[in-house]
Amino acid sequence: MASEQKFDCYIACLGAGYVGGPTMAVIAKNCPNIKVTVVDINPVQISKWNSDHLPIYEPGLDEMVKEVRGKNLFFTTDSESAIKEAELIFVSVNTPTKMHGVGAGRAANLKNWELAARFISKVANGPKIVIEKSTLPVRTAHSMRRVLNSNDRGIKFEILSNPEFLAEGTAISDLMQPDRVLIGGESTEEGQKAVNRLKWVYQKWVPEPKIITTNLWSSELSKLVANAFLAQRISSINSISALCETTGADVDEVSRAIGMDSRIGNKFLQSSVGFGGSCFQKDILNLVYLCECFNLPEVAAYWNQVVVMNDWQKKRFSMKIVDKMFNTIAGKKIAMLGFAFKKNTGDTRETAAIYVAQQLLEERAAISIYDPKVEADQIRHDFDEYKALPANTAFDDLITIATDPYEAVKGAHAIAIMTEWDEFKNYDYERMFASMNKPAFFFDGRNIADHAKLQAIGFDVYAIGKPYDSLINMDR
Repeated sequence: MASEQKFDCYIACLGAGYVGGPTMAVIAKNCPNIKVTVVDINPVQISKWNSDHLPIYEPGLDEMVKEVRGKNLFFTTDSESAIKEAELIFVSVNTPTKMHGVGAGRAANLKNWELAARFISKVANGPKIVIEKSTLPVRTAHSMRRVLNSNDRGIKFEILSNPEFLAEGTAISDLMQPDRVLIGGESTEEGQKAVNRLKWVYQKWVPEPKIITTNLWSSELSKLVANAFLAQRISSINSISALCETTGADVDEVSRAIGMDSRIGNKFLQSSVGFGGSCFQKDILNLVYLCECFNLPEVAAYWNQVVVMNDWQKKRFSMKIVDKMFNTIAGKKIAMLGFAFKKNTGDTRETAAIYVAQQLLEERAAISIYDPKVEADQIRHDFDEYKALPANTAFDDLITIATDPYEAVKGAHAIAIMTEWDEFKNYDYERMFASMNKPAFFFDGRNIADHAKLQAIGFDVYAIGKPYDSLINMDR
C-alpha cells in the first residue's frame, strides 16, 4: 500500500488550482521517492483531481497525473493530516486583487494566504519549511513569518519564496524544462538549510546552473517584475499595431524585423486583441500599488500605462467591429470563435473575449460563442462575474453557446477570432461564408487566419495591425 511506503521526503501543497496541481504532478513524476499531497478545501475540486476529468486542461497533464496518482501523488481535503506529515509545505492559494478597502483595484488580497499561514501554525506538529508559491507582494514573507511563529508551542518555521514561472497552455513543458528555478531564503544558517532542502528536490530533474538562489525580497519582486516585463512587450507591440493600421505598415513584418535584433528577441511580440489571464494585469496593478506606497509615482505611472494600453486595445477591437459594420450592430449576430484567454487552456480569467463581448452587447449585438475547451457553465459564470450583460437583460436574450463552430457561425454577420486555437486555421471558411449574412465580415483578433484566402472567398477582412488596401496601393 502507498500509505505504508517509506518516502525520503513528504510535501504538502495547499491549493489545487492552475499552479498547485500541475507543479505537484511534475514533482511527483520526477521524484518517486517523495510523497506529494495536494489539498484543497473545495471537495468538488479534489473530486475532479481524483477522477478521469481533471478540473483544468493542460497538454500532457492528464497523462502525468494518471501515471503517478495513488503512487506518490495524492489529492485530499484533509489538510491537517497533510500538514502534519509534511516537511515542505507549498502554499499556492489564490491572491486576487482587492475589490474594496485600501488599495482596492490594485493591491493583492492576501486574506487566503494569511488564513493558510494561520492554519499551518495551528496544526503543525513540528518545524516546517513553508514555501510561497503564489505570486505575492515583496516583503510578504516578513508578515507570514510573524503569523507562523506566533504559535504558543514554540514551533519555528522557515519561509522560502519559490515563485512559479509557468505559462498556461505550456505548463507541463515549462515545469519539466524550466528556464530557471528561483528560490529565495534568509541568509541565516537555518534559512540556507531550508533553501538547500528545496534545491535538493528540484535537482532531481533541473540542472543545477538553472537553480538560482537569492534573498527573499529579490525572489518575491522578481516574479512581479517578470510578468510586468512580459506584459509590457505585448502592450508595446499592440500600440504599434494601431500605428501600422494607419500608415500601411504590417505589424507582423515590423515584429519580425525588430525581433531579429538579438538585443530585443522575438518572444511576446505577437500583436493581438490584448493579453488576459490571472497574472499579468493583477501583478502589474500590484506593482503599481507598491510603487505608490513607496512614494514612487513616476514608476507607478509608467507600469500602469501597460494596463491602460491593454484596455484600449480591447476597446479598439470592439469599436473596429462596430465601425466597419456600418456603425450599427444592433440585432446582428457576431460569432466569437474562442473564449479562453489563450490557446491550450480552458482558463478564462481576464480573457479579452469577455470585455469585447461586453462592449458589443452594449450595442445590442447578438453573440454566439464557440470554444473547444471552455465549458458552457464557465462562460455563463464569467458573464455574471464580470457583469458583462447590459442592464435588464438575461444571458439567453443575447448570447448562445455553440458546441460546433459551423453552427456558431450560421446566420452570422461577422466572425471574430478571440483565441488563437490552432483548429481555427483549418476550418472550411467557404462553408461558413455560404451560411452567413452578406456582406460577411471577418475580424481576426489573433492574426492567425489566411487573410488573402478569406478575401478571395468574399469576406471583408480586418485584422490587428494589418494595412488596408487604400494605404498600400501607391496609385491611390
